[in-house]
Amino acid sequence: MSASTIRLSILGIISLALLALACVWWRQSSAPVSETANAPVRQSGMATIGGPFSLTDHHGNRVTEATLIGRLTLMYFGYASCPDVCPTELQNMGAALDLLAAGDPGKIRDIQILFITVDPARDTVAALGDYMTNFHPKASALTGNADEIAAAAKAYRVYFSRVDAEQGSEAYLMDHSNIIYLMGRDGEFLAHFGFGTSAEQIAARLREFQG
Repeated sequence: MSASTIRLSILGIISLALLALACVWWRQSSAPVSETANAPVRQSGMATIGGPFSLTDHHGNRVTEATLIGRLTLMYFGYASCPDVCPTELQNMGAALDLLAAGDPGKIRDIQILFITVDPARDTVAALGDYMTNFHPKASALTGNADEIAAAAKAYRVYFSRVDAEQGSEAYLMDHSNIIYLMGRDGEFLAHFGFGTSAEQIAARLREFQG
């Protein structure tokens, strides 16, 4: 048998094998899908936001996701050394609560603000205790070790990363997601606010869920 004949035979075998595989694939793809065991998983199209966390507030108290239950919560991830965006967002959230409380302080009894640091190396309990004196009394700052912060950020789909200054300098900034989350009384995600959302807009959204 010549070399060319052998090559043709091999090609023929390969072609038959590919044809057989194609037939198997066609039969499987054409078969009816069971509505029970083989039913596709339904997805809402929205990423899950929220989950368990265990952190320490700026008073030194341990806080978990249980603190969300029974309250509307505005939650923001940032850091105390942030030069502009983080304090602006904290001020906006506080101003939104003041708008709601105008004339009736009881309207914000079940609303809280949680500020979770993404810079636990600098944002100790003591440092955050000093920092939070600048903001609304309904606001609490949470910190923890690196693993605890990473776990909380992952649960809330928050990105953060250290950005070093000039080489040899110890100064650094933190790049992070800039989103305010509104969590419901059952701890579930309700809405979010991007940078530039006004206190009036936040207050209006809160009113929708106050019942």
